[in-house]
Amino acid sequence: MKTLLSVFFTCCIYVTYSQQQYTKPLRHFMQMTTPSSKETQYGNNPKAGHYVKADDAKIYYEVYGKGKPIVILHGGIFGSTYEMYRFIDSLKKTNLVIAVSTRGHGKSALGNKPITLEQKANDVVAAINAVTKDSVIILGFSDGAYAGYKIASMYPARVKKLVAIGATELSPGLRNFKFDVKQALALDSVYWKQQNKLTPEPERLQEMFTQLGNMYNGLTLDSSFFQMIQCPTLVMAGEKDLQNPPARVLSTAKMISSHQIGIIPNTGHGVFLENFDAVWACIIPFLKK
Repeated sequence: MKTLLSVFFTCCIYVTYSQQQYTKPLRHFMQMTTPSSKETQYGNNPKAGHYVKADDAKIYYEVYGKGKPIVILHGGIFGSTYEMYRFIDSLKKTNLVIAVSTRGHGKSALGNKPITLEQKANDVVAAINAVTKDSVIILGFSDGAYAGYKIASMYPARVKKLVAIGATELSPGLRNFKFDVKQALALDSVYWKQQNKLTPEPERLQEMFTQLGNMYNGLTLDSSFFQMIQCPTLVMAGEKDLQNPPARVLSTAKMISSHQIGIIPNTGHGVFLENFDAVWACIIPFLKK
């Protein structure tokens, strides 16, 4: 049981487990309720979907709405564009939303080079450039938030603001990102059956897990990194996020020159899935300021 809990907390979403088995429509990891078949299937919507070539991989993204551009980046491992559905639903009413399926996730290819944070940032920028030349707001969760940090550090002129949820400073040994397919299937087999129908290379799932684990287990993101981020940044997490405790959220935010902090009580890593209204109430004034 201890091992299973450890694995669970390394996943990109921490929510109450449900034994219900849904096959349609798409769902986010360990979803507690059945989504309506009328809901937009973000991450698998032919009406909004596009591909862009980014170095050695085809990256899939979807575009919704009109207005100032906002980029949505989902979590890693169990992450999918669909898990971000409430953000997309809310933002597409007033903004141009670019929702990217990151390398190895959803319909995006894994490519033939080892995954790096710089590579992930360049993938997203390729999608942005395919849609707009304007600077953008980035809203990312977990793996998507780390990509957002990297984009802001590499391309400061392209990022107006950044919302980073569930992503704080890192150093080798601080966390263990090791994960495998057997564990994934044990946690949510229905989810992976759905995802394997989307991905162009389902046989490479373990390779994707291994590459992401290798990247994060060797990654150092400290003050020298976060000080490069110049855009206003909202650093958020759930109070009970074991991988991003409040003290680490505070420490990380203080490394960024223009920062705000949002900690949502009684929620874990998947904070916006557990209490979207509270997360949204923090984000709206940050975006409008």
